[in-house]
Amino acid sequence: MAFLTFALSLYQLSFILLLQTVFGADPIFHICSTSDNFTRNDPYDINLRILLGYLSFETPPTGYSFSSMGESQSQVFGLALCRGDVSYVDCASCVIEASNKVRDYCSYNKNGIIWYENCLVKYANNSFFGKIDYENMVYAWAVQNASDPSSFNPKVRNLLTELANQASGSRKMYKAGSLEIGEGRRVYGLTQCTRDISGSDCKVCLEEEIRRQPDCCDGKQGGRIMSGSCYFRYDVSPFVNESMLNMGRPYLSPFVNDSMLNTGEPYLSPFVSDPMRNMGERTVTLPSYLVAYILYYIFCK
Repeated sequence: MAFLTFALSLYQLSFILLLQTVFGADPIFHICSTSDNFTRNDPYDINLRILLGYLSFETPPTGYSFSSMGESQSQVFGLALCRGDVSYVDCASCVIEASNKVRDYCSYNKNGIIWYENCLVKYANNSFFGKIDYENMVYAWAVQNASDPSSFNPKVRNLLTELANQASGSRKMYKAGSLEIGEGRRVYGLTQCTRDISGSDCKVCLEEEIRRQPDCCDGKQGGRIMSGSCYFRYDVSPFVNESMLNMGRPYLSPFVNDSMLNTGEPYLSPFVSDPMRNMGERTVTLPSYLVAYILYYIFCK
């Protein structure tokens, strides 16, 4: 019996070390609530664990999901969004890592949000769905300055404005592109919104961030502004995975059928009204190490 306990402990340790090797990216930033708290294993904590585990399953096929769990004072709301050009597996890995870290960084806080290069995860104890989030906003910029800021800055804003217009009119609320800035050089950009807000609100959100761009990163070769509802990024070096975009399915899941991609409807959870649930069942398969991690996270973390 003692040997079996030791073997199981050794297996668990090896499993955790493997997960730390697989999921090791650092977040860009995180924000936690300062007043509302919960205690370990109380109803809110349990609902949060289940919700984050659910988002880890639900997000990769389409790159986005949102839902709620529980009721009354223990109800928790959450969403996860993957960048529009990342693969199915990279999306899953990022959401799992973000779900894990946001609880580490925001221990026992009822509100938290975390941004990674490939995804964001957000949760709160009140419904934020359908509302533009200006409260959680982060600036980041490159160290290097543009060689000719007076010419560079307007071109960056023109690119981001055009991408914002296209993203707000897109079902996936994502658009990436580039603009020539002279002498064979280009500036690359992307814009994206969470799909709980409307197209018009997506445009408003991105326009507000672009308006703040001079305060963030004016004259810098790269920069980004991220909120809980939208974000933009630009850089003089390519950073978008063009191979994913060229496939026409940025969210890469062979398990999502074409009829679902052409509905024009958001991909909602079973906890909210979802007209697509009447379209038949769909099966989503995650790699075994991701499934194992999600189960470990929900029941053992």
